[in-house]
Amino acid sequence: MLTMLNPGGNAPEAPYSHGALATNVTRTLYISGQVGVDAAGRMGADIGEQAQIAVANLNAVLAEAGMTPANLAKVTIYLTDDSLIPGFMQAAGGGLPSPPPATTLLVVKALAAPPLLVEIEAIAVD
Repeated sequence: MLTMLNPGGNAPEAPYSHGALATNVTRTLYISGQVGVDAAGRMGADIGEQAQIAVANLNAVLAEAGMTPANLAKVTIYLTDDSLIPGFMQAAGGGLPSPPPATTLLVVKALAAPPLLVEIEAIAVD
């Protein structure tokens, strides 16, 4: 069972949970960074497309393990520029569960290939 935690004394509510408590867990899935490149090798043209593809790739790994986005305990998002945050949130928001998992968003200098704008890694439990 996965319970999202948001203590009243922490920062105001945001599109993430401050903690995720997993109890009676039988399986843990560690998902490598998923990027905005589809199965045909096509990279999304902008942050919106790359975010949607990265979330779809993440969901495909979850499905392969018999899980759904509701199983996500922790998500780490890497963006290459802080100006991409609004576009990422708009494009990817619908693909993540509610309540949202514990989440960290980092702005990094670059990802593995220069045209990549976003990478998402995650931990899921059931």
